[in-house]
Amino acid sequence: MTLATRRPAQASPYQNYVYAYPHKTAYRRLDDRPLLGDLWAREPKDALSLYLHIPFCEVRCGFCNLFTRIGAPDGLTTAYLDALERQATAVRAALGDTGEVRFATAAFGGGTPTFLTAGELTRLCDIAEQRMGADLRAVPLSVEASPATATADRLAVLAERGTTRLSLGVQSFVDSEARAAVRPQRRADVEAALARVRDAAIPVLNVDLIYGIDGQTDATWLHSLDAALAWRPEELYLYPLYVRPLTGLDRRRPDPGPVSGPGLDSGPDPDWDEQRLRLYRLGRDHLLSQGYVQESMRMFRRADAPPEGPDDYACQTDGMIGLGCGARSYTAALHYSFDYAVGMHRIRGIIDDYVSRPAADFAHAEYGRPMTPDEARRRHLLQSLLQAEGLSVTGYRARFGTAPAADFGPELDRFGELGWLAADGDRLRLTPDGLAHSDAIGPDLFSPAVRAAMAAYARK
Repeated sequence: MTLATRRPAQASPYQNYVYAYPHKTAYRRLDDRPLLGDLWAREPKDALSLYLHIPFCEVRCGFCNLFTRIGAPDGLTTAYLDALERQATAVRAALGDTGEVRFATAAFGGGTPTFLTAGELTRLCDIAEQRMGADLRAVPLSVEASPATATADRLAVLAERGTTRLSLGVQSFVDSEARAAVRPQRRADVEAALARVRDAAIPVLNVDLIYGIDGQTDATWLHSLDAALAWRPEELYLYPLYVRPLTGLDRRRPDPGPVSGPGLDSGPDPDWDEQRLRLYRLGRDHLLSQGYVQESMRMFRRADAPPEGPDDYACQTDGMIGLGCGARSYTAALHYSFDYAVGMHRIRGIIDDYVSRPAADFAHAEYGRPMTPDEARRRHLLQSLLQAEGLSVTGYRARFGTAPAADFGPELDRFGELGWLAADGDRLRLTPDGLAHSDAIGPDLFSPAVRAAMAAYARK
């Protein structure tokens, strides 16, 4: 049975958000603990991406299943930065000759990087620059923040160190909806944070919003969109709400009904699916009418926004260096990280283990997934298709020596029959209805091996 025939056409359009492939729940312990120097020896190193992960938040939102913990006991953030510096030193040594290494992009994520104090953010930037050799003022630098932690002193540090994009997790401008999503905040505080971001003069402001919240209506969704648009953000991300295992919203459910998350098929919930699809289309059309360009199902960019560089959406490339216990790194042959968890007890244990490690430990990869030629093709295909610009057939053939139709004919035919995919010259593009079903199309392209590994993780 092929992937093209496994799912019925009426399956939920909200199977899983695919932001990376394979998902970390498909990673496994690497018994041979390969040396990073060996992994990177033959990799191109002239246009690397650098990602630093901060696994702390002031609160954990009800929908969040990211690798993060609430708060930090005294001394933990300092110990974490100490470990991050040890890791950076070991990783930079593994990359080898200084003349060959150049970073083209950088990002701080989490968690909430702005959970750190202004002084700690300064140290984080120093680690990226002095230990890794990234020139933060010369490359696109994206940083995630929450309204409560987007304080003037923190933003001043980020602006001075060259931040070009600040992503603010707002989710809703309606206080009752924020509470329903277990996102304790008041609109007045959100507006104050947005004003501080604009005062900091960071070139690109991104605002995250969520649709599908309990009690949300067409009118309240448009209200949140217009409240965001009043700040003329250069980018807006519109996320469908998911209820994932071990999250706050999952614990609040009155019955053990269907959930959706890594390694799990969504159970049918036609009313909620209809609500999310309706609100998605309403939001999409509203943003398009306001001069925004759709880059993917989630991402909308203001047509006159300043460009950030040629690698903004090059999501199928390798060469990612991740630092921190929740970060991934990508080489052509192996994707690797540390252990992954969603439950708070296990997350705390992984963070405690990370901060106690000696420098020598960071010279090895410990958890990961080898990238076979088939997996590399799947990754390129699905992450290209999930962008509005689509897949270049010529580019795919140049990289892999085969045509997409030869490798994934049944899947592509099925998407075409459903009206989700169309050929446009040299490109295969998702139709507007296809983009709306991105969270079904992405998981449909997972390999059987990756799907089995994710399911096995979910059953732990």
